[in-house]
Amino acid sequence: MTQTNAGPDIAAGRLPDDAYAENFSDLHPPLNPHEALVVADRCYFCYDAPCMQACPTSIDIPQFIRQISTGNPTGSAKTIFEQNILGGMCARVCPTETLCEEVCVREVAEGKPVKIGELQRYATDHYMDTHETTPFARSAPTGRKVAVVGAGPAGLSCAHRLAVHGHDVTLFDAREKAGGLNEYGIASYKSVDDFAAREVDFILSIGGIELKTGMRLGSNLDLAELRAGFDAVFLGIGLGSVNALGIAGEDEAIDAVDYISDLRQAEDLSSLPVGRRIVVIGGGMTAVDIAVQTRLLGAEDVTIAYRRSQERMNASDFEQHLAQTSGVRIMTWMQPRALVRENGAVTGIELERTQEVDGTLTGTGEFTTLPADMVFKAVGQTLVQTDLGGAVTLERGRIAVDAERRTNLADVWAGGDCVLGGEDLTVAAVEDGKIAAESINAALSA
Repeated sequence: MTQTNAGPDIAAGRLPDDAYAENFSDLHPPLNPHEALVVADRCYFCYDAPCMQACPTSIDIPQFIRQISTGNPTGSAKTIFEQNILGGMCARVCPTETLCEEVCVREVAEGKPVKIGELQRYATDHYMDTHETTPFARSAPTGRKVAVVGAGPAGLSCAHRLAVHGHDVTLFDAREKAGGLNEYGIASYKSVDDFAAREVDFILSIGGIELKTGMRLGSNLDLAELRAGFDAVFLGIGLGSVNALGIAGEDEAIDAVDYISDLRQAEDLSSLPVGRRIVVIGGGMTAVDIAVQTRLLGAEDVTIAYRRSQERMNASDFEQHLAQTSGVRIMTWMQPRALVRENGAVTGIELERTQEVDGTLTGTGEFTTLPADMVFKAVGQTLVQTDLGGAVTLERGRIAVDAERRTNLADVWAGGDCVLGGEDLTVAAVEDGKIAAESINAALSA
């Protein structure tokens, strides 16, 4: 089946001015104090809490909820920050429905879990609104210096914990702003009111952390020089390159991560050009984020094309439901074959139906062409290995680390998406940074 293509239709300002603010408003409006008490009262405060075991940062969830229920949101936030200094952002972006809330005993018994993520946001927002600094004091200066490369969740977590221990930290980042994917890579409706930047300021308020932006490993930053100038190095560099589709005309496909970055930094959303017809290749969170956001910018026909079944998509059930209720169509068992061009512009994409035979994905030879003004690729990212200068051991394209996040180099640690086994979750990156910081501190204190 082949559908007729038309010329590309890409334009800015597709919506009335007031529609942008409404479309990109907070996905989950914060709980008010009364609502927080009502939600907290549903918690059974389990002794052997499965929710706590499911949390990658091991937050004492029953404890922080109990503190909310007794009117102590400040104490609740302190409980959260002890394990996760980025608890505010994690409350907004983490797929709690597949982590702590999925194993909540009320979810298992009733199909309606305690809203742990919303309660976590309530507590951390309360604290950040009423305090200028984190609830930690620095230990006496140790005189030891640590370089943290990458100011995303892993790097910020590591830098803060090291500063608490009294070490002097220099935090490097390639971008103009710190925050990593929290600042540049998540959907705008998940983090409104410049929260990512405010959280960075909150973390840096501990003191002892010098932020240097515009510093990129492999460009104006060298790993060997960092090792020579610092007592330890932590790499939280993320994944700087996008996986290839391997299809004809791929150069015309748009990197979804780059577009989301432009959207996050745009002062005027009505200035962003968007097609009337959009096709997104991929099945993860980024695919959903770009699909939903192009719809919110005024695209009329948005399709996610994924090569396997919907159950195999990396995007959570909640994210898939969000896409579909936002008017996004999800086509499964479809893989890209070529971008279609007319008069020098993309007008569509050719897809091939797929099947799985004995665990192997194969094409069926059945093709269809979808009209598209813009085609986005959201098929994952990869590590830019040349940035590491060949000194760090890699496995399957990622940095190999041990349980303490040590690399093969005695003075270099790593964490977040760049390491082997990285889970592509903000909360997992925070835990990596925390574990590495404790290991670095132990090594420097020996």
